[in-house]
Amino acid sequence: MVVLLVRSVPRGLRGELTRWLLEPRAGVFVGDVSALVRDKLWEKVCAECKEGEAILAHNTDNEQGFALRFWHVQDKEVVDYEGLWLIRTVA
Repeated sequence: MVVLLVRSVPRGLRGELTRWLLEPRAGVFVGDVSALVRDKLWEKVCAECKEGEAILAHNTDNEQGFALRFWHVQDKEVVDYEGLWLIRTVA
């Protein structure tokens, strides 16, 4: 399962993402794609995001069962605390 959140990205990028994922709400994309497709979509988002922000959550084989990736998110960061992913709010 993949959940991709985007904000302030070009419309064309959102349109491209809807080819692979469903958009139940503006800027929220969900779907079940292969790891290769997921990584290619993430590369595309990072390359075309411009001034926007993106967060990717996907399942993986770790304690929590998921991993997070952030792109240009200014107020939050992912912190690895003894093997657990935590979100830190940056002031």
